[in-house]
Parts: sequence; C-alpha cells; structure tokens
Amino acid sequence: MAATLPTASELEILRVIWDRGPSTVREVYRAMAADRDIGYSTVLKFMQIMTDKGTLVRDERVRPQVYRAAHPQQQMQRGILRDLVDRAFGGSAVSLVMHALSDRKATKDERRQIREMLDEMDGAKKRTPASAARRRT
Repeated sequence: MAATLPTASELEILRVIWDRGPSTVREVYRAMAADRDIGYSTVLKFMQIMTDKGTLVRDERVRPQVYRAAHPQQQMQRGILRDLVDRAFGGSAVSLVMHALSDRKATKDERRQIREMLDEMDGAKKRTPASAARRRT
C-alpha cells in the first residue's frame, strides 16, 4: 500500500474511481461536483498529487489520460483501519469494535454478517495445522 494514508479529499476521489473504474479527471470532477462545490483544477491537482504519492496510476498512452487506483479498495481500507486501530485504540481491535457497535446500533442484517464472520474465524482456527496435529496425538 502507499506509504502515506489518503486524506479525506483523496478518499473521495478514490471512492469515485473504485465505483466507476478507471476514469479521466473530467469524469471524477463531474461525479464530485454533483455532490459539492469543487473546481476542475482542484480535482486535477489532487489527482496529480495522488499519482506522485503512488495512490493513483495514470495511463499516459491515451488522451485524455485515464487514472486508476493503485490499490484495491479493500486493501486500502485495511491499511486505513490498521492505522486507526493502532493510533486511536492502542492496537486493540476489540476496543474499536466495541466502540463502533456501542456508538451506532447495528441492523439485524449487520449483526448477522458479524456473527457469520466470527463463526468463520472460529471454524478456521479449529482447522489450523497445529490444532489438527493436536487432535491426532
């Protein structure tokens, strides 16, 4: 992942590109301008900076130039989350989850998804090579 985490504005650009796929500056600008007052040159400058930082990749073989995210959305989100857990929660994922669930009530479907993930994690732990070896002895 990129050495530095994206700013809020950079994340907004990344969300547009993750949703649309590879895009020109004008396409990103139009998507962002639909929701807020922002200038084309501002979007262009941000995208140039993001390219320099390694957050975006520019295809210079085509005109107009097309930009794509250098990292998949899930990978970037994991990096941001790891940083947040380390800095704000002292490395405690439990503390993060407890705060997140106590701050906003999870829907029934969200709770179901959380339970499924926990069940999968528990199942994966039971099937580790070390646990299989212990069962054989």
